[in-house]
Amino acid sequence: MNHEHPIKAMCEVLAVSRSGYYQWQSAGTSARALQTEAIRAKITRVHAASRGTYGSPRVTVVLHEQGESVGRNRVARLMKEAGLQGRQARRYRVRTTDSDHHDPIAPNLLAEVPAPTQPDAVWVTDITYVETGEGWLYLAGVLDLYSRRLIGWAMGSSLETALPLAALHMALRRRRPGAGLLHHSDRGCQYASAAYRSILAEHGCIASMSRRGNCYDNATMESFWSTLKLELIYRRRFATRSDATTAIFDYIESFYNRTRLHSALGYQSPLDYESNLN
Repeated sequence: MNHEHPIKAMCEVLAVSRSGYYQWQSAGTSARALQTEAIRAKITRVHAASRGTYGSPRVTVVLHEQGESVGRNRVARLMKEAGLQGRQARRYRVRTTDSDHHDPIAPNLLAEVPAPTQPDAVWVTDITYVETGEGWLYLAGVLDLYSRRLIGWAMGSSLETALPLAALHMALRRRRPGAGLLHHSDRGCQYASAAYRSILAEHGCIASMSRRGNCYDNATMESFWSTLKLELIYRRRFATRSDATTAIFDYIESFYNRTRLHSALGYQSPLDYESNLN
């Protein structure tokens, strides 16, 4: 407005002094600047607490929980100005599934059941890999489909059946599920092996397997691997398998299960989602 009309004339029309106008303008700009800096500082703290993984949607959710009324677009702009960003997409794939075997294949029952309404109704499992200076580290995981909580895992240098069996044993010890739990995996030789099927039968678990070559049948587990790699693995270089094992354990137990906000859970952590079950 002051570009269209001289400030002196506007002040005369509005019956205010020029000094008063300048004082008002300065105070308004200063208050806005102070508020922006306060929000920027909170954004930086929230981003750091997320281990540098949160983008503007999750940062905005946390700020709202802290009582800060700020829009996502403003958060995104301030993060961009500060050079802060969430996880970034990446790369490469190692083959961990060998379905060329003669062991029994279970039907894909996961596609037929409704979404679970409580923990320990459906578990999904898979194997992935981590590159280290000593070679590949393989990671087997078991995820509760209800809460997306990783309830069992094992790491090692071999893809033998002992690896996913160790992850399964951890999940069974921790959760002690009742008979009838649906256990879904790919068609890999490890999951189809007699040793693995024997443990499932012993605990009354029902086996389900994805269709051949269809990763979408186990999308939730694939999504967890993607999250782990984008938020941890691809951000670091591991000299040894031991270094990677320590970092992964810390990510799972200290961050992912306990505090990381999950969009599919209404921006709650897996642990909180289970705790809030009515």
